[in-house]
Amino acid sequence: MISSRVIVSAIVVLLAILTISEGMSLRSLGVELHCRCIQTESRPIGRHIEKVELIPANSHCEETEIIATLKKTGQKVCLEPEAPWVKRVIEKIMSNRRR
Repeated sequence: MISSRVIVSAIVVLLAILTISEGMSLRSLGVELHCRCIQTESRPIGRHIEKVELIPANSHCEETEIIATLKKTGQKVCLEPEAPWVKRVIEKIMSNRRR
């Protein structure tokens, strides 16, 4: 007869494997499991921006993240969502999408 300790141990190991493999598969699909923005830029850089990516708050990051790609270098810069100029940029993008 198999002891209950062996069964519990097997279940724990199985759950650990499933958790690890799920995390790995999400990462390989490009899903971030944490916030991307550690620091944000609040100085106006609007004329240097090529495109803007808006990432809403989700289960992995409580903050809305706004990531701008710069024209000349292609560098990605996190923007401060509360900065007045960033709010204007987002409003402009949203109004263009509605048209």
